[in-house]
Amino acid sequence: MYKLRELEKKDLPEINKWRNDPELIGFLGAPFRYINLRVDEEWFENYMRSRSSNVRCSIVDENDQILGLISLTGIDQLNRSGELHLMIGRIENRKKGIGSFAVKEMLHHAFCNLNLNRVELSSVETNNISPKLYTKLGFKKEGVKRQAVFKQGRYLDMKLFSLLKEEYMELNENE
Repeated sequence: MYKLRELEKKDLPEINKWRNDPELIGFLGAPFRYINLRVDEEWFENYMRSRSSNVRCSIVDENDQILGLISLTGIDQLNRSGELHLMIGRIENRKKGIGSFAVKEMLHHAFCNLNLNRVELSSVETNNISPKLYTKLGFKKEGVKRQAVFKQGRYLDMKLFSLLKEEYMELNENE
């Protein structure tokens, strides 16, 4: 069905299309800006140099067709924490369980392989779908960064969430 694999250079043309989709970027904390393929190639090269503190995985189907991207960035080995990011590319692939699958897999990797203690994320206030997924998977809302991002001509709040290893283990003890 779906699987995660490390981001590859061949994924960049599709990811570049997503990053140039104003509707998709509207759901994310990042500002919309036009990004050419060379910028994404440099982004990829930077990732390859920073793999000790970042994990970027493509979410693919059984034909290795990329459906989304999930990342664990800013991994801090001292504090055993990292920040989760999720992007499902095309609108027709949303609300199909792809994000749920990817988050579950990345959380398992974070807590069981990387021995992290905390995974955090933020969600723009206008995104009403992702917070439901995150709370369903055990994330707790920690607070709000007021007017933290400027999108489409206005300032928006960012909702902050986290999940601790002990909470994750308790929720997944029978799996």
